[in-house]
Amino acid sequence: MFPLRDINPALRRPIAVLLILLINVGAWAIVQGLGQDQPLAQSLCEYALIPGELLRLAPVGTIIPVSQNFGCQLDGDASAWTLVTHMFLHGGWFHIIGNMWFLWVFGDNVEDVMGPVRFVGFYVLCGLAAAAAQIASDPTAAVPMVGASGAIGGVMGAYARLYPRTQVITLIFLGFYWTTVAVPAFAMLGYWFFIQLISGLPALGGASGGVAFWAHVGGFLAGLLLVGPMHRPDYLAQHARFAERRYFDSGPV
Repeated sequence: MFPLRDINPALRRPIAVLLILLINVGAWAIVQGLGQDQPLAQSLCEYALIPGELLRLAPVGTIIPVSQNFGCQLDGDASAWTLVTHMFLHGGWFHIIGNMWFLWVFGDNVEDVMGPVRFVGFYVLCGLAAAAAQIASDPTAAVPMVGASGAIGGVMGAYARLYPRTQVITLIFLGFYWTTVAVPAFAMLGYWFFIQLISGLPALGGASGGVAFWAHVGGFLAGLLLVGPMHRPDYLAQHARFAERRYFDSGPV
C-alpha cells in the first residue's frame, strides 16, 4: 500500500516539514551529487552511520564496498555526529523520493499539533531512537546506514496515534492491476509497521540486508510515545474543532 494523500487538512503552514524537505533535497544535490557514483560513495563513507565503527566493534582497516568502484575503509575514528547526519542522506533516487513523499503526506498534520520548533525536536529524537534500534539489532554491522525513514517512521507513529480514523487515499497493487482505496490511517500505518517488524526479524539472527527495518520499527514506536508529551493540547483541540465543523458543513468524506 502506498499513500497518495490524506483527507486531513492542516490549519497551519508546515514550515518545519518544508525546511526538512529542503535540507534533505539540498544534501542530496550538494553533498551527494544527485546520486553520482563518487560523491554518493564519499558521502556514505564520511556521514553515514556505521554501527560497528561507531562502537569500535568493527576491525580498523575493514573495507566496505559501497559501489562497484568505491569502498569505505574504516579508520576507527567514527564521529558521533553520524547519528544525526545519516538521517539527511539517501542511497538513491527512489529512496529520497519515497521518504520525502511519506514526510509530506503525514508530516503536516503532526506539525500542526506541535508547532515547527517542537516538530523539529520530535523529528530528530525519533531519528535518534531509530538509529539506536538499528544499532541494537546488530551492533557489529559494518553496513553504512543512511536515510530519513527512521525519523519519518516516528512521524507516522505519531499520526497513527493522533488521527487513527482519518482516511488515507492509498494506491494498492494487485499483480498487474492497481487501484486506489480510502483506508483508515491506523490500518494503513499498522500494515506498514507490521511489514517492517516481520522483515526485520531475520536481522536478529545475524542476517543483514540493505534496508534498516529496525530503524523503521524504532522510529515508529518512538513517535507513538513522544507525541503524547510533545504535542500541544490546545493545537490538537483546535484541529479537532475544525475537523468537526468541516464534517458537518460538507458531510462525511
